[in-house]
Amino acid sequence: MVKVIGITGGIATGKSTVPKALKKAGYTVLDADEIAHQAYLPDNPCYAQIIEHFDVLEEGAISRTKLGAIVFRDEKARKQLEDIIHPYVRSCLIEGIRKSQDALLFIDVPLLFEAHFDDLCDAIIVVSASREIEIKRLMARNHFSLEEASRRIASQMPLEEKVKRATYVIDNSYDRMHLKKCIDRVMKEIRMHV
Repeated sequence: MVKVIGITGGIATGKSTVPKALKKAGYTVLDADEIAHQAYLPDNPCYAQIIEHFDVLEEGAISRTKLGAIVFRDEKARKQLEDIIHPYVRSCLIEGIRKSQDALLFIDVPLLFEAHFDDLCDAIIVVSASREIEIKRLMARNHFSLEEASRRIASQMPLEEKVKRATYVIDNSYDRMHLKKCIDRVMKEIRMHV
């Protein structure tokens, strides 16, 4: 029976570095963001619902920039979008888990707790970093103002709350060598319980 490990964290904590390292080590990682991206394609059942609720079409495609600008400023709009996307993502994750032949399977879900996908997991890794680092990384990566970066961070569950709910915590406030050591330590613990 497959053991499912969820990976989550705050926005711009460097969370995507952990699944990349796990994939490189040969583990299977199901990526909720990749699944969600499929929902924006015209042949996906979510597409029609999105364009019905949001004026975000540009040259026949959904403008994720326009959509992001809407949903990160309007809580009701964000909830509407999540009500469309999350059931699709969840069903794809469940299918991936069901089909898995691996002893260990990782699911990379930025909104793991917010979307209530934690019930799919046997254990959860939370990648954390200080709020100052989150803001700095988000501003540099996405060219956001301080206000926009703060708004995006505030749209998610507080990182402190995610850390409280974690089985394992990886602090990504330091350099790559520190991160690698943290990943190795956590993986050693996880393998002991498989």
